[in-house]
Amino acid sequence: MTSQSVSVAGRTLRVTNLDKVLYPATGTTKGEVLTYYVTHADQILPELADRPVTRIRWPEGVAAAHFFEKNLPPGAPDWLPRVTVPTPGSSRGRETITFPLVTDLAALVYLVNLGSLELHVPQWRVGAEGDPLPPDRLVVDLDPGPGAGLAECAEVALLVRERLEAVGLRTRPVTSGSKGMQLYADLEGTRTADEVSAVARSLAEHLAQERPDLVTAKMTKALRPGKVFLDWSQNNGAKTTVCPWSLRGRDRPQVALPRRWAEVEAAAAGEEPLTQRTIAEV
Repeated sequence: MTSQSVSVAGRTLRVTNLDKVLYPATGTTKGEVLTYYVTHADQILPELADRPVTRIRWPEGVAAAHFFEKNLPPGAPDWLPRVTVPTPGSSRGRETITFPLVTDLAALVYLVNLGSLELHVPQWRVGAEGDPLPPDRLVVDLDPGPGAGLAECAEVALLVRERLEAVGLRTRPVTSGSKGMQLYADLEGTRTADEVSAVARSLAEHLAQERPDLVTAKMTKALRPGKVFLDWSQNNGAKTTVCPWSLRGRDRPQVALPRRWAEVEAAAAGEEPLTQRTIAEV
């Protein structure tokens, strides 16, 4: 195992195997992945701030095995920020989990060096005492079924934007780096996760009634061909979504990328295709 020491945000970190190919289809190396995250730290750090971070790790690259990791990594240095939060209903029966927090570039590089290609976060942050706060954003996940793609997602995104803006919520679109899109709307942090979930569910069900040709609010596979599933459940306090600017563990090094509404409008009108972007394109 080759390694070298680097100075990051006042810390000396050991990074390993920078020449290891993590994305065989494009030949993208671990060094290029780390460079991407360092180069775009100013964009991703605010998205990660004060949010417990779940990682999906591909230590040997996307063609090999991967695993989810919520808890603090074994052997984590004392300086890595962390927070212990309740985990009601945990499938493993644990009452709490200690998550890492990414507060600076050193923490980001440390986690990415472990093969953490994907970084996932909840819709809520923790307070100064480490206590979970009410959600500060609503998310609508647009997941295209077979025969549908980003063009259909773009059309649905405009419908969601119209409904949310009508109640004073401004939205921002993010292509997921996988198949679909997410739409985020900032909240004042005065509603519970259950209340936010109820609003998102109502929105999804109303759009499914208005546009049954294009939208479904149910996960049932038989209902999804040619349609976009509006997944409102990501607002559940126990769930996470991929962090904007995170890489994805797909064949190609695609990014969960914030987009301009003009791009979404052009795609919905059939004027300019909307595509998932790789780190090279970003």
